[in-house]
Amino acid sequence: MDFHHKRVWITGASSGIGEALTYAFVEEGAEVIISARREGELERVKGNCGDKASKVTVVPLDLTDQEGMKQKVSQVIAEKGSIDYLVNNGGISQRSWVWETPMEIDRKVMETNFFGQVAMTKALLPSMIEHGFGHIIVISSLTGKFGFPMRSAYAASKHALEGFFETLYFELADKNIRVTMVNPGFIRTQISVNAVTKDGSRSGQMDANQEKGMSPELCAAKILKGVKKNKKEIIIGGKETMLVYFKRFIPPLFLKLARSASPT
Repeated sequence: MDFHHKRVWITGASSGIGEALTYAFVEEGAEVIISARREGELERVKGNCGDKASKVTVVPLDLTDQEGMKQKVSQVIAEKGSIDYLVNNGGISQRSWVWETPMEIDRKVMETNFFGQVAMTKALLPSMIEHGFGHIIVISSLTGKFGFPMRSAYAASKHALEGFFETLYFELADKNIRVTMVNPGFIRTQISVNAVTKDGSRSGQMDANQEKGMSPELCAAKILKGVKKNKKEIIIGGKETMLVYFKRFIPPLFLKLARSASPT
């Protein structure tokens, strides 16, 4: 599979995995549209592409503004044509116990992580179907496979993504449009620092496991490798990825390890 001259749209591209994927796709010769709420950070990412910055188009986007999203998708398609690859990466995490988390926080996380990605996908799907090609890459999480303390809304949003996009995978089977679910474990990004707490404020703290995690650059390289192989699912990380298999094949061991794991 060759990404040369392919059009790739990445949400959540202002930092972390999204930023690393931007550089990786640009190096592969793709034309990349990058989106997030922070336009200044998107411009920084574009600038970091050096002499290949002309391959990057900045389109600021708020995943919770679905009407604005539709308008921007229509504008980009009118200017550039159908998008070949959509990377649904934008989202937020959460750090709070279930009993102290107000419903507005649950709704905020779901609105961004689930409904935002669904809306972005639905906005682009008609042109992909008309074009006869497309590949939707969904950045989920290991918490899309199992729950984990202090991440109830986050885990719920990732579980919802798994169900929605697996259904879409089957529905698109005869339309030459592929769906790949990516389940990263501990990746060294700012996701825990930017996680929302019970009162809506930022956590401001880096989780110890996150700090020791895989680099975003290596994560991005593994994602591209899996996409090239047209994998339905890509699980990325260190020892923590074994929990997926323990849950499936040795449930008692999974429960023991998950209960003893530190939530921060």
